[in-house]
Amino acid sequence: MRRYKGEVRKKSLLNLLYPHTCPFCGRVSADDVCGTCKEKLEYICEPRCMRCGKPIRREEQEYCYDCERNSHVYERGYALWVHKGGVQRAVYQFKYHNQRIYSQFFGRELVSRYGQAVRRWNVATIIPIPLSGKRRRRRGFNQAELLARELGRGLGIPVDAKNLVRVRDTSPQKQMDAKGRNSNLRNAFAWRGKKRICGNILLVDDIYTTGNTIDAAARVLKSSGAGKIYFLTISIGQGY
Repeated sequence: MRRYKGEVRKKSLLNLLYPHTCPFCGRVSADDVCGTCKEKLEYICEPRCMRCGKPIRREEQEYCYDCERNSHVYERGYALWVHKGGVQRAVYQFKYHNQRIYSQFFGRELVSRYGQAVRRWNVATIIPIPLSGKRRRRRGFNQAELLARELGRGLGIPVDAKNLVRVRDTSPQKQMDAKGRNSNLRNAFAWRGKKRICGNILLVDDIYTTGNTIDAAARVLKSSGAGKIYFLTISIGQGY
């Protein structure tokens, strides 16, 4: 009992020194998300692209602009929100300001929204998109791995965060055109597992833009024996 009370006091002190903040606005909040932001959050729903899950304008439209013009190695994927406004801030704080605790909320939301889809996909293993060793050392963690761990716990699916590796420190993709993105990611990933991978795979990352990163990782996994490849991310670009 004494030990329990000590732990409670320690947690209360930590909460006073480092209070939880809302990922989307930065205000101190006792909940995962403050009431104001919770009301404003717009989860992606139909109509959306049948391949990457980006929101689209018309019900009769099957694919977004990018997926109509480009083929993908992966089968299908989903994201929680469009990457703009408060969502953009939340992802930035999560990645670059060491707000690792946000992974718990993001992970729970992904499980709640897409857990049934992941089970329908018959996923055998969850794999996070890896960072290069240099970037991971600088940041101190891989945000995609934190998300993957939360998904693994929530869905009861094993997570492999060791065997898919980034063997080249690629440049940020956001300011490149399609040709530059493809060139940037060529031979960026490798499978280092002693055994060939098997079964369907769920790739996890923080942001989906054009799908080049997911495709590059999926290509390596397929060549190493994987079945179908799916993905989940926190946010995604607009589909039109």
